[in-house]
Amino acid sequence: MATQYEIIGASAKGIAASVEQGVVEGALAPGTALPPVRRLAERLSVSPGTVATAYKELRRRGIVVTHGRGGTVVAPTPAVASRRPPPVPERVRDLAGGHPDAAFLPALLPTARLSPGVRSHRAQPRLAGLEDLARAWYERDGVPAEHLTFAHGALDCVARLLSVELRPGDAVAMEDPGYHHLLDLVPALGLRTVPVAVDEEGIRPDALRAALRSGARALICSPRGQNPYGGWFSAGRRDALLGVLGEAASEVLVIEDDHVADVAGVPLHSLTTGGLARWAQVRTVSKHLGTDLRWGALACDRTTLARHDGRMVLTSGWVSHVLQETVARLVTDPETQGLVAAARSAYARRREALLAELSARGVAAHGASGMNVWVPV
Repeated sequence: MATQYEIIGASAKGIAASVEQGVVEGALAPGTALPPVRRLAERLSVSPGTVATAYKELRRRGIVVTHGRGGTVVAPTPAVASRRPPPVPERVRDLAGGHPDAAFLPALLPTARLSPGVRSHRAQPRLAGLEDLARAWYERDGVPAEHLTFAHGALDCVARLLSVELRPGDAVAMEDPGYHHLLDLVPALGLRTVPVAVDEEGIRPDALRAALRSGARALICSPRGQNPYGGWFSAGRRDALLGVLGEAASEVLVIEDDHVADVAGVPLHSLTTGGLARWAQVRTVSKHLGTDLRWGALACDRTTLARHDGRMVLTSGWVSHVLQETVARLVTDPETQGLVAAARSAYARRREALLAELSARGVAAHGASGMNVWVPV
């Protein structure tokens, strides 16, 4: 229970603001238990309903979570505070970040001019040359690319898709274990997460079926290079999952995050090829071209494209054309493509070597694709 920070307020808005301030200042750390509703109501001389309304608003905004009889606690990563990785001791290598090896990242190829000149960015948000390259990138792996757009990376894209498709309180089926930033993002949008167990072939059909029956309106998954378990969809697993999705009573938006498309080291068996009504696949270049290149491509159905771009026009408007030109030059540079091929082989060798060494020491780790190895602790 919070004993070092005193929550104040005479209204639901005031109480919520006081808790938020404590979280921002660090006085209410993640996991800190808030006072029970009735106890705080008595101390503040307000009705229990007022405190309950404040806590509900804080939950909606991803600042606190409620664990039934376990009470209300500050969220592991509150939406008003950013997560900072713990310091790494000397002589210890941090393997948790998921960053690419800098030795395989190309030197940036700057555009000819700092600004590409005057053009109507809203009328032409995507450079035609990069759009053609992105379409070929998807079609190489059999992903339908008739409807395609750009975003500022995978999380930016997923956040926009969920915000236009779902409403606070809706449920999203998510991999368990899953990518921690996505697990933080969904409750920050006021949505509920429904865990879906994974194995080395990705999400399990029985777990997906249970999530859909519980009311999940969207599914976020990785077809390969799953973070952190390292699984990837086999053709059989893909077909089984499509069968489960076909059983769903209501339309489900399926979002695939193929973030390691060029260095996963395994072929793609995508749900997007299964004739789904609502689907999207987002790809980024941060793992094979550079972590600071915040550019992503999105292939999707016609409705999803319209909703995504409609919201984007009202916010950032477009992805920087300078950034687009930089990406286009890199993906057409032969030397860069050689580095990407070397990275793909090296990551596979390193993953297999680590798994072998762990197994020799009696540690049953997992990892079948991409840059991740899951070690139970």
